[in-house]
Amino acid sequence: MARDFTNRKRTILGGVVCLVVADLALAAYSYELTSQPLTSGPAFVRQEDYLKKLKASVSRAEQIRADMPNTQRDCEKFEHMLLPASAGYSSILSELHEIAKKSGVKPPDINFKPTPVPARGLIEVAMESTVEGDYKNIILFLNGLQRSANIYEVESLVLAPQKDNKGPANVIKVGLHLKTYFRAGA
Repeated sequence: MARDFTNRKRTILGGVVCLVVADLALAAYSYELTSQPLTSGPAFVRQEDYLKKLKASVSRAEQIRADMPNTQRDCEKFEHMLLPASAGYSSILSELHEIAKKSGVKPPDINFKPTPVPARGLIEVAMESTVEGDYKNIILFLNGLQRSANIYEVESLVLAPQKDNKGPANVIKVGLHLKTYFRAGA
C-alpha cells in the first residue's frame, strides 16, 4: 500500500507541475497580448482620422438642423419676392424692353411658356427671344438682366443666323433662352 501511495503522490505531483507549467505559459501569452497595442500605428491614425471625419459630419448635420428655420424663412422671403402670375407677364415684358432700350439693343419679341410647379406654388416661365445689337450692347443687355430686381436664369445663348446680309456688319443676333418664376394663385 505504501507503494501505491508513492505512485499516487508522484502522479499528483506530476499533474500539479504540468498545470503550473501550463499556467506560466498562458500567463506569458496573456502578458504579450496586453503589452501590444490593439492596432498598429498607421491603422490607429487612420481610425482617428475616420473618427474626426465622422464627428465633423455629425457636427455639420447638427448645424444644418439648427439653421433649418432660418433657411425656411429665407426661402419663404424669396418666394414672396417673386412677382404674382397675374401681373408678372406684363412686368417682365416692360422690364425687358426697358433693359433693351438702356443697353441699345432692338427690343426683343418674347415667347412665354409657363409650367406650373405645384409642389412649391410657383409657375416656371420659359422665355424665348432674340436680341440684335453689337457685341457691347448685347453684353450690356445681359448685364442688365443680371442686375435686375427680378430673377432671370439665362439657360442658353445661341448666335442666331442673319436672315439677310443687309445692315451694319457689326450687328449680331443672339437667341436667348431664359427662365423666371411667378407666384401661382396671387
